[in-house]
Amino acid sequence: MLFYVLNYLNLPNHILNYKILIMKFLKYTFLLALYLALHSCKNSQVDLLVTNAKIYTVNQDFSVAEAMAIKDGKILEIGNSQALQKKYKAKETLHAEGKYIYPGFIDAHTHFLRYGLTLQQADLVGTQSWEEVVQRVEDFAQNHTEGWLVGMGWNQNAWENKDFPDNQLLNEKFPDRPVMLGRIDGHALIANQKALDMAGITSDTKIEGGSVVLKNGKTTGVLIDNAMKILRSAVPEPDAELASKALLEAQKKCFAVGLTSVHDAGSEPRDVELMDSLQKSGKLKMNIYALIRESSESVRWLFERGKIKTERLEVRGFKALSDGALGSRGACLLMPYSDQPDWNGFLLNSPEHFDSLAKAVRQHDMQLATHAIGDSANRTILKIYAKYLKGENDLRWRIEHAQIVNENDFHYFKENQIVPSVQPTHATSDMYWAIDRVGKERLKNAYANKKLLNENSWISLGTDFPIEDISPLKTFYAAVFRQDASGFPQGGFQMENALSREEALRGMTIWAAKSAFQEKEKGSLEAGKSADFILLDKDIMEAPEKEILTTKVLKTYINGERVY
Repeated sequence: MLFYVLNYLNLPNHILNYKILIMKFLKYTFLLALYLALHSCKNSQVDLLVTNAKIYTVNQDFSVAEAMAIKDGKILEIGNSQALQKKYKAKETLHAEGKYIYPGFIDAHTHFLRYGLTLQQADLVGTQSWEEVVQRVEDFAQNHTEGWLVGMGWNQNAWENKDFPDNQLLNEKFPDRPVMLGRIDGHALIANQKALDMAGITSDTKIEGGSVVLKNGKTTGVLIDNAMKILRSAVPEPDAELASKALLEAQKKCFAVGLTSVHDAGSEPRDVELMDSLQKSGKLKMNIYALIRESSESVRWLFERGKIKTERLEVRGFKALSDGALGSRGACLLMPYSDQPDWNGFLLNSPEHFDSLAKAVRQHDMQLATHAIGDSANRTILKIYAKYLKGENDLRWRIEHAQIVNENDFHYFKENQIVPSVQPTHATSDMYWAIDRVGKERLKNAYANKKLLNENSWISLGTDFPIEDISPLKTFYAAVFRQDASGFPQGGFQMENALSREEALRGMTIWAAKSAFQEKEKGSLEAGKSADFILLDKDIMEAPEKEILTTKVLKTYINGERVY
């Protein structure tokens, strides 16, 4: 307007030059404003705009928002629906209709490939007797007529007869075909005589850190911990085609329950290379943090290759096994088992071995995550960790499970910033029989999630699937209410170690990301982070206890792309 006024004013000649300068200034100001307006319009284009939601950001303040703008797989802004709708134009809009958005769940301890492979095997989970196990294998064999018969999931602690079975019935049903059936915890299996013969296992077979279970001097077919390696060496490795199928089927199941990232606890180098190739092809979209299964060959492989970091895959550490499982009495205890007074369990390797591994990992500035169930195993590993961590650090070495910790050993977590990586559903699966194994006093310091959280100030949560159910909602429920899926026991199991809803959610999102050095990339819904999120039909932060496990995952997004 001022431009036109100056043009028509009959100004004296002595200010003519000022008029020209002002007109030029206005001209260039107009052009600059036009450029900025066009530039602003260009920036306002986003790929996805989420509106009318209740968004749990899980940021430092645990704030709640209602809208989210996403571009190039990243969160651009979070805020008010009306404001973001005015500010951005979207290629796609997700109108949440008041539903609930959470960061994508992160499972901090899985066996991702193994889970996919179990989907190709006989499912023995939930069997109520040894006879039912064998019947399921017979049913499975009708449609799988060649090669080894492999199954997973039996648990004698759930049967009326809680003793280990023997393979007599398997030998009768399958005299000429090898059979290998894994226990639910992955630390014991039973094989028929044909399989034992193929592996060269006899009653005289001895191995450190494992046992061949005998009865009246004869093999029963039950192998515990390191003894399983001998048998498994006789089983053909899955080829690339089968492994690829397993990974993609596992991914599909994970997306359906709201998982957007998994920590694979025990990957082989060949598994990592396959995952990488499938991700590069666009088939495998799951975010994977792979901990390499510790062996001399795999340790050398990663040390020589160095840390691996791509858009969806990260490898920077190792998974070690210090002892077995409580259910198969392979966990290493300071005092004998309450239900087997002549037995303490065992370490799977010598303390010197674990010390040597820790030293090498520390020298290469990598992460170490060690499975430790029994109080003796935990003490051994915690002391070794303390030796090389030397107090305050940011190496984030992890104890996987930290299931039974002596009351005098909890301090190691705080003093050395050791991360407890626990699985809440282990407590609600084991609570029926754990007291038989360790007695009342030791049980007080078992599955002590809250106590571990208080030591370290944060805790990483997972499932250990396929050993436990894949559902993150069951993790949340077990962590907060300390009950199994049926609601048992009323009032919860050892409720002094229950987590709050906020703590449980952080453990499944931002703290799980932190245990993989990824808290700046994912785990919360904040500007600049990956747009990994899920849409639920219920608000698990406020819903009644009985509604948690009936909550449905409506949609799952990774990098702003809908994958479920």
